[in-house]
Amino acid sequence: MSTPDDKRERLYKVAFDLPEKTAHWARASAERLWAGKTSVRMEVQVRNTPFYVKGVAFGDIVRVRADHERRELVFEEFVSESGHSAVRVIIKGDGMGGEVDTMLRAFDCSWEIDATGSLWAVDVPPHVDYASMRTALLRIVSEGKIGIEESALARAHRDGLGLPESEPD
Repeated sequence: MSTPDDKRERLYKVAFDLPEKTAHWARASAERLWAGKTSVRMEVQVRNTPFYVKGVAFGDIVRVRADHERRELVFEEFVSESGHSAVRVIIKGDGMGGEVDTMLRAFDCSWEIDATGSLWAVDVPPHVDYASMRTALLRIVSEGKIGIEESALARAHRDGLGLPESEPD
């Protein structure tokens, strides 16, 4: 028997148009992310970690607009960060998936893997010591086994690294 607490939140797909260089690599003109409603009209909370979009992480709030011609919601602007960071990992070496999996689990991260199995979109929650995680990732990068891209670093994670405020794209 279901109760009112079992009611699932309705999620929406939001299109984030990709820059031409990224679109060529991604083989898509836009990446569509899941988002949930907020109390503010046309503002939504991102509910997954992007593979290609830069500057947005899980839980961030973004403003969208209805594009009637495309028949979809389209990203308009960034509103506020959630404290989560988004990191991409590109698996280069055979058998590296297991090592990366173990390391990410140790840091209490979650991730999605693309259809090729080589591109991982990693969600770094606010409580993670990102400086330590970054050191572990860079060790594997230095061995040539993976590549990484920090696509959206939350303020606390940037501060922990001593990095300056990020510039908007």
